[in-house]
Amino acid sequence: MIHPNYEKLAKVLIEYSTNLQKGEKILIEHTDAPIDMIQAIVQEVKAVGGIPLLEQKTMLLQRELYLGATEEHMKLVADCELYRMKQMDAWIGIRGINNSKELSDVATDKMKLYEENWLKPVHLAERVENTKWVILRVALPSVAQNAKMSTDAFEQFYFDVCTGIDWGRMSRAMDPLVELMNKTDQVHIKGDGTDLKFSIKGIPSVKCDGHMNMPDGEVFTAPVRDSVNGVIQYNTASSQRGFSFEHVRFEFKNGQIVSATANNTEKLNDILDTDEGARYIGEFAIGVHPLIKQPMDDTLFDEKINGSFHFTPGNAYKGEADNGNSSAIHWDLVCIQTPEYGGGEMWFDGKLIRKDGLFVPQELHGLNPENLVVG
Repeated sequence: MIHPNYEKLAKVLIEYSTNLQKGEKILIEHTDAPIDMIQAIVQEVKAVGGIPLLEQKTMLLQRELYLGATEEHMKLVADCELYRMKQMDAWIGIRGINNSKELSDVATDKMKLYEENWLKPVHLAERVENTKWVILRVALPSVAQNAKMSTDAFEQFYFDVCTGIDWGRMSRAMDPLVELMNKTDQVHIKGDGTDLKFSIKGIPSVKCDGHMNMPDGEVFTAPVRDSVNGVIQYNTASSQRGFSFEHVRFEFKNGQIVSATANNTEKLNDILDTDEGARYIGEFAIGVHPLIKQPMDDTLFDEKINGSFHFTPGNAYKGEADNGNSSAIHWDLVCIQTPEYGGGEMWFDGKLIRKDGLFVPQELHGLNPENLVVG
């Protein structure tokens, strides 16, 4: 018997997130996920008249592929997956994590082969740009451990943040912020170890209201590629290529990261040297989910933290908020500006927009936690 929480989640994913229509084809790509969770989604796809396709992966076996990666091999896999992706109208990525450090011993050059020859053409170029897509985690004990919560407590949190939100209300509350960002030129962010200036002029802003991530809750754009100057000190941990980076600090000059340090500066710079675009910013986003308040070294949750923003080295979202930056990397590093994390200020064209994680202008008060009503 399928758990009612999975049935409720499946309805959100199919009827709201992907808005799947009769006759549309959807690929459900699941990694280390419970079978009954996938079963609930397949049943919901069929209920709306969609056509489900399944792809089952495990991170342990993915690691084996990456360890032996060659350019020819990665391109072969990408060619096969790209053919299938081009047939899809929608895509759901369900990512269970049994061991968050599974890829920690895969050599950098092997991961680059995967990122450049498989990830970039199939997902960044095709899936992101040409399908209705949504990504979500699975409420596994390992994820609960990262969140420093019991398994039961994390499961309750997980379903609350995914299905206990009135996504329509959040979406409407985002509209004034989108409008403001679309009229903004200069952004100035100040905080503990951070003094950052850049322009977002002419680059569209996009609200993420449950249609691309689950949970969701951010408004994103991108800086004008060469406009970023100053320094940023991120205050959350973030895993990339199987390593958890902490105390990441970037210095920018005319858009480029000219200095980068962390708890492993060498590994950090290896990532930033993947290609030219990895040292430029492809996304600037503001997190607003009212129930996500603390980091857990999981981008899908951390980038939505209320009172946070993320400033992302690497690929910009083509067709949505494109500043011309292209890269095999897209790394959502998060900085929280609530009082518990040192506070901070965000200014648009000389006007204070957010202070210590709370929006200041009256028209943006709907995005403050007390006004985002939980269903």
